[in-house]
Amino acid sequence: MRCAGVSRSGFHSWLNRSPNARSRSDEELGGKVKASFMANDRTYGARRVWRDLLADGADCGLHQIERLMRLQGLRARPRRRRLPKDSGDRQLETVPANLLDRQFVAERPNQKWIAGFTYLWTAEGWLYVAAVIDLFSRRVVGWSMSAAMTAQLVTDALLMAVWRRGNPEVLLHHSDQGSQYTSEQYQRLMADPGIICSMSGFGNVWITRRWRASSRRSRPNGRRAILQDQRRGTSRRVRLHRKILQHDPQALDHRLSQTS
Repeated sequence: MRCAGVSRSGFHSWLNRSPNARSRSDEELGGKVKASFMANDRTYGARRVWRDLLADGADCGLHQIERLMRLQGLRARPRRRRLPKDSGDRQLETVPANLLDRQFVAERPNQKWIAGFTYLWTAEGWLYVAAVIDLFSRRVVGWSMSAAMTAQLVTDALLMAVWRRGNPEVLLHHSDQGSQYTSEQYQRLMADPGIICSMSGFGNVWITRRWRASSRRSRPNGRRAILQDQRRGTSRRVRLHRKILQHDPQALDHRLSQTS
């Protein structure tokens, strides 16, 4: 007691004292604050939590919400993150011409493939997802995921596409001029089966934008819906595409394989 600088009677009085009205109010309101914060995926700051509680009929002030969030260590996740940059060297002396020239219509399977990759923010950092899409059916024929933005990421996606589709006779492969696609490893993989390489002009992100827009249109809420499916252990395999007259890419490929 002497070390704490309080009397024995004062200590026991504090120990047996019931919580005052403010403590009880903070305890009750603190639970609501945390529930609102977690229900909105930890993206709400104090002002938005305050407005959320006011809409539910709670009697509270903004400064009170700020204090309770500070006591519980609740901080909104920042909306903007530093996007990853491609710092690799482009190893091709002569960049292939743009043979695709925005002609996104194919007359048969394995005639035109486009390749690209994107990134998703996860609890463990950036996750990079590469894919190869057949422009005839709009089906993803090869994909890969990695925690690093390397040539191996896109090489694995192309390997899966070639393994699933075999060695097409005349195939045009189009991508951007990223260091992953201009790497010797990736170019050698395309040269072995005789795949014709086509690349967009420098700074032309048309393919990347089209590829990402297609993935966002396939699901409402875009990337967040994909991550929610991963948490639940579910995925959406049926996806109608307007470019192929509202057919499902997988069903269209299966139908053509039966008729051929």
